[in-house]
Amino acid sequence: MILSIILNSAIVIITIIAILMHKKNTTMKNLFRYFTVQSNVLCAAASLMVVIFRIIGGMPEWVLVLNYVGTTAVMVTLLTVLFFLGPSMGGYKDLLSGGDFYLHLICPLLALISYLTVDRVDVGFIMVLYGILPVILYGLLYLYKVILAAEDRCWEDFYGFNRGGKWPVSMAAMFAGTFLVSVGLWLLGRMIG
Repeated sequence: MILSIILNSAIVIITIIAILMHKKNTTMKNLFRYFTVQSNVLCAAASLMVVIFRIIGGMPEWVLVLNYVGTTAVMVTLLTVLFFLGPSMGGYKDLLSGGDFYLHLICPLLALISYLTVDRVDVGFIMVLYGILPVILYGLLYLYKVILAAEDRCWEDFYGFNRGGKWPVSMAAMFAGTFLVSVGLWLLGRMIG
């Protein structure tokens, strides 16, 4: 299980470094508005748990399920950058530079490798539902802060999900896309394992 410890330790360390890189330009409160940061912190927390239990022995199933949830969340981040944000924001230069290079690309790929090679678990189809929870919770928060909150408490639409008032389409697409990512990871894990 050395590979698991190496991969998951790398995720934790790289996430901390990337967040510190971002911290130079903003406050922690502003930084945590972004699903990219939230998903990577979730993934890093799960990775830290994996490392701890690999070292002490006796891996609880819930830790691997949490790791799957974190992996699903960062894969949603990666795929959103590749297929939505990059094309809609005029390219990938800013999205794949500095701390974002690690949060948008490197950590998601490390988490995927970890999940598919050494940190798989299968508790049935319920895993797919666990995998979509972070996006559902964040989606509802984003909807409230961008569309429904009072002007003095709202966020700008920094992801562009409400361009032209199309938030219902964006929300449905994100939830459906996340469901497909979660199903895809679950099925890949079952095929490999």
